[in-house]
Amino acid sequence: MFDWGTYNALNTLTKAAVLGMRLTEIPPRDFSRKTRGLDYFEAYRDFATKAFTTIIAHGPYYNLVSDHPEIAKRILKAMRAAVKKAAMAGASIFNVHLGWRVFMDDRDLEAVADMVKKMLEVAPENMYISLETTYTRRQIGSLDEIKSIIEMVGSDRVIPSVQLENMFMYETRIDQHGNFIQADKQVNKDFWLNVLRKTLEISKGYLSLRFSQVTGVYFGRRLLKKRTPLGKGYPSIQPLAEALAQFMVREVRDKGLSLKMHIIYTGPPETKYEDTIDLYASIMRRVVQYI
Repeated sequence: MFDWGTYNALNTLTKAAVLGMRLTEIPPRDFSRKTRGLDYFEAYRDFATKAFTTIIAHGPYYNLVSDHPEIAKRILKAMRAAVKKAAMAGASIFNVHLGWRVFMDDRDLEAVADMVKKMLEVAPENMYISLETTYTRRQIGSLDEIKSIIEMVGSDRVIPSVQLENMFMYETRIDQHGNFIQADKQVNKDFWLNVLRKTLEISKGYLSLRFSQVTGVYFGRRLLKKRTPLGKGYPSIQPLAEALAQFMVREVRDKGLSLKMHIIYTGPPETKYEDTIDLYASIMRRVVQYI
């Protein structure tokens, strides 16, 4: 019912498997590096399908919207190629970062929907396309916008992928004021339960969650998030872990919902294995009181 793990290139799959992780995510750089031939993705599938219950692919970091027709064609070609490689690697979910706004109106959402439709054309029947939530209003990807895109596409195989720290930043408007400390004081278990319930409303097949603690850095007047090791950033772990534990048992398992729930740790590579285990333990220690 609950899968957990982190991102791995082919050469780190053994480490993740030995540590008992149940899922793995192919990182975006694997789809943009020319040295990653088809044999790489076949080898990934051969190992990962034996060691993990879920394989996820994170698409390359291309903005899905462009007002330049030739660039839009190149982006579509690259994303469709990445979907095919993800399928070859055995991925059941292809996760997409939507990128920066261009038109600043509904045309951005329509362009994303058109792109996703064309990606679905080359995706196998058992693959979901997940749309990742954003942390800033300068980008496409609020939960309401993702709901609208899903409705435009009209497929049950398009789902949200909720980057939880992004929801923290977006809902507390950190992207506008930059005060992480004050924002963290606003967030409690009920805040996270509300996020999880809104996510569940538009999820099919999988309830897909991602997490890393963060701080912020300014690039000019633009606030960018910076991932930190667990315990070194925001939001606080305790209320999130409490909400995840309660939600997982009371609102997914006890109600017999026919979907799988997972959380992917997306923090810095230097500490990602220790942090993934610590995050999982923080959640599961609290699950015990509900079962």
